[in-house]
Amino acid sequence: MTENNDTKPKIETESTENTGLKEEYAYLDRGGFSSEKFKIELRGLPKFYGIAELKKLMNQKLGLNTSKIKRPKNGSHWLFACFQNEEERSKAITALNGFSWKGKTLIAEVAKPAPDPLVRKRKLEEEGTGPDKKKGDENNKSQEERLKDATIPYWNVPYEEQLKLKEKEIRNILMKYDNEVWKINKERRDEIEAKRKLHNGLSFDLKPIVPSPVIEGYRNKCEFTVGIDDETKKPTVGFRLGSYVTGTVGVAPIQSLNHISDQTKKAVLIFQEFVRKSNLAPFSPADYSGYWRYLTVRHSKFNGEIMLIIALHPQALTTEELEKLKADLKEHFNSDETAACGIKSIYYELIIKKRVGEDGSKPIHLMGSTHIIDVILGRQFRISPEAFFQVNTAGAEILYQNAIDLSQTTSDSTVIDICCGTGTIGLCFAKHCGRVLGVELVSEAVRDARANAELNCLDNCEFFAGRAEDALPSVMARAGGDQLVAVVDPPRAGLHMRAITQLRNTKKVKRLIYISCSPASAVKNFVDLARASSKTLRGAPFTPVRAVPVDMFPYTKHVELVVLFERESEATLKSPSEEDVNITMDDNKEINSKDEQNTEAELDVNMVQNET
Repeated sequence: MTENNDTKPKIETESTENTGLKEEYAYLDRGGFSSEKFKIELRGLPKFYGIAELKKLMNQKLGLNTSKIKRPKNGSHWLFACFQNEEERSKAITALNGFSWKGKTLIAEVAKPAPDPLVRKRKLEEEGTGPDKKKGDENNKSQEERLKDATIPYWNVPYEEQLKLKEKEIRNILMKYDNEVWKINKERRDEIEAKRKLHNGLSFDLKPIVPSPVIEGYRNKCEFTVGIDDETKKPTVGFRLGSYVTGTVGVAPIQSLNHISDQTKKAVLIFQEFVRKSNLAPFSPADYSGYWRYLTVRHSKFNGEIMLIIALHPQALTTEELEKLKADLKEHFNSDETAACGIKSIYYELIIKKRVGEDGSKPIHLMGSTHIIDVILGRQFRISPEAFFQVNTAGAEILYQNAIDLSQTTSDSTVIDICCGTGTIGLCFAKHCGRVLGVELVSEAVRDARANAELNCLDNCEFFAGRAEDALPSVMARAGGDQLVAVVDPPRAGLHMRAITQLRNTKKVKRLIYISCSPASAVKNFVDLARASSKTLRGAPFTPVRAVPVDMFPYTKHVELVVLFERESEATLKSPSEEDVNITMDDNKEINSKDEQNTEAELDVNMVQNET
């Protein structure tokens, strides 16, 4: 923990030692914005708090304007908060220093910026004390092996063994969930113990992991970095060997990686050829110079069509120079080689560091089709540059079919597809239920979902834009009937607590399918779904019945998990204990503060419907 109140370390230029120190902080004066430049250290934080909760305090209640919050690895009661300029930083220190929050008095001070990790690493290596000097056998690995270790850590593990490792990890995660529920639901401990005897140590049924139908070249989307290959010293389109914070900026070619298709690799080489013959250097994260940033390749497994999204930093290029560059790109990709590779759609994107409150850049169509088409369970889906689509198409069919089978939907069921994206899950459910209502934050994805429903001639699906926690009350009210099945496929961080609360309090939802790409992160949601009823969580808890792990990412440590939750009978409910009330008291305050926003969310949903 630093106690230094200086914005920068004091640097004396006379000595060689201080000259080296100056180099470590030279990045602060290069003109580009760095979150390290206007940083504060915030100490005295309470034992239990969330980053989202802290941001709400700082930005909404205190009217501050944080650009980033950094929690150090070795501390939970202190962290760094970054701002855009000195005025905003000073305002934050004045507001936070001495402020009482959750019974704790906060301490806010100017924080010393971190040294440039790349410069520091090189300096240590010159002195013979760098981290690479201490790695032993790791330092003897080839670049290809290091790349495989970073991207597909199970590259040298037989597939059957990979499945065993993933199945073991899932069991460990679910046991943590079970133990947490056992701790907070004292009156149910005997019941949990009895179920564990039936299900091999868990209180519910865990099915064997389902293998991926395809294990080689399965990825339909990859984002590649443009940089310099440490071995050839040439501009290369590939993957970074490490992060900048570890002092690594080198990019390695991807031809040896077996989870990327040959067609994608060819597309990468075609673009790499253009980068190398251009007079524009790759972007350098060390000094913010250069142009080429990254290349995203989307590959339809249905018809082999490929979409490219080319991203660059324009630096000081004039409008005329940018137009010339676009014309050169069109000429380069208007070739027999491009056609043979299946490249059908090309976008470009200008990447400039955005300020707080500004919208990020968007891909701009350059040539070819505006979308490519892929297919899951017989449904066609148009894929736009930013659309979410499972990266393993064949695996997605297995994943969604398991979700459908677990749901036990009928023609009388209404499926509420939460975090629906471009509608892939809901549209696959459509022929197995009476109606699908989807909710998604990203309005562009909602437009794609509606287009996909039309593409598949489905008239029992509706999609609405809005945050799940805000839009759910209105969408649930539209559902009608008593057979509601919720399907949840949230981002890695999981659902907001208010969305969990809406699901708990909508008693017509009897069954819930939770699909998670990060089961460890989803455990908190699982626990809140199963928590005993309280003043906030008024509806009966959801109890897990069956879980199915599906391997969507061969050669990596990641695995998808589908869990069926069923609502307990109201007859089994007991009055909430004092402990339960205390646990949810803060959430209750947050829900009450959102009552007026729910009405506003309903208006938003109606407006979206009218746009249709």
